[in-house]
Amino acid sequence: MDQDRQAGFTLVEILIVVSIIGMLASIVLVGLGSFRSRGRDARRAADLRETQNALELYYSKESAYPDVSDWQALEDALKDAEIGVTSISDDPLGGDTHYFYGSNGQNYVLGATIEDPNNQVLKDDVDGSGDETFGVDCGTPTGDTEYCLRF
Repeated sequence: MDQDRQAGFTLVEILIVVSIIGMLASIVLVGLGSFRSRGRDARRAADLRETQNALELYYSKESAYPDVSDWQALEDALKDAEIGVTSISDDPLGGDTHYFYGSNGQNYVLGATIEDPNNQVLKDDVDGSGDETFGVDCGTPTGDTEYCLRF
């Protein structure tokens, strides 16, 4: 027996193992991407429901919904009304992606862009355009990813 050989791994063996682990990790990360987008979509629906509750508190105090045209102005109006609202959530992606709001004072529409066009939440939304959605683009009845709730 050759007593000069040391136990251990060769560089080639280590490179093979690292490359296999890298391929498995990339497969797992690609598979998790759809779960992450579905999670963001679920959060969008929950955020709009929370905003609905804040708007109902506002209506109880003011007898009308805020007459503003963007999400930041809506948040400011809800805070200024002193109804216990300190902030409202915005889209989880952030950046230029925001929720939508439109109102005529007695009715309103809340909207968000859903990432998964097959999401079940899109079956419950309002589709249309113009006056019925108060300036919020809610898409068309087929093939859209705009999720709108009208109250």
